[in-house]
Amino acid sequence: MKNSGKQEPIKTWSRSSTITPEMVGFVFLVHNGKEFISVKADESMVGHKLGEFSSSTKFFRHGGKMQRDLEQKVAEKETAQIKKVNE
Repeated sequence: MKNSGKQEPIKTWSRSSTITPEMVGFVFLVHNGKEFISVKADESMVGHKLGEFSSSTKFFRHGGKMQRDLEQKVAEKETAQIKKVNE
């Protein structure tokens, strides 16, 4: 596959596969539980797992009502500062 002119991504569900030096330069489509994420292996990735480069969770944010209140206060301060600058 490396000698052929056209390189197709290799689709895999194996997130626990270790990247070896022979895999450098290949493009992998690693499944994260919902979709396939494109990962191009380079020399700095050797010894790591494929799953490390395809996150399986999406971070929303910490906090709840308290955090929203704090963010709202910060946004109000920013809009007040913008109004002062425009005047």
